[in-house]
Amino acid sequence: MASIIGYARASTDDQDCTIQEAALWASGCTIVRSEKKSGTTMAGRAELDTILGFLQAGDTLMVTRIDRLSRSVADLEALVATVKDRGAFLRATEQPIDTSSPAGTAFLQMLGVFAQFETALRRERQMEGIAKAKAAGVYKGRKPTVDAAQVQALRAEGVGAAAIAKRLGIGRASVYRVLGTAEPDGA
Repeated sequence: MASIIGYARASTDDQDCTIQEAALWASGCTIVRSEKKSGTTMAGRAELDTILGFLQAGDTLMVTRIDRLSRSVADLEALVATVKDRGAFLRATEQPIDTSSPAGTAFLQMLGVFAQFETALRRERQMEGIAKAKAAGVYKGRKPTVDAAQVQALRAEGVGAAAIAKRLGIGRASVYRVLGTAEPDGA
């Protein structure tokens, strides 16, 4: 017997999947799984991987909106191909998406393009904000992950770059960056 399996996703810990989960149950899902992970990448999405792992022919993967699956056209296409390869379908509760029909598939592809465009716009706005903050002198950036003083002290003791990297648990390129020298070719 075919199952309707729901997937809900929120991007951050301060967001909630409750509304999505309720909509999925109301749409007839027999299973609903949810997680809090970014939609910009497929990496680390254990609940989605679990669903894809037990999706069988005739089953339906249900989401509220396709941006809950992915904000990348390439990732969305790969995910849809996986669902299709398993003989299953993809549907959304809030959008006319149903991959069992050509019109539903076309609409899915259009929405995927818009989701990716939205992500690019958000990233552009973020970069503009960072540039403005830097110009105003209020952008601090990320805290350094390499202790430059330790690198320089070890170098002063005659320790080589590879040994410094190993001792401090950092990459050789980071050591060379701190020392202001180029990494030797083939190193």
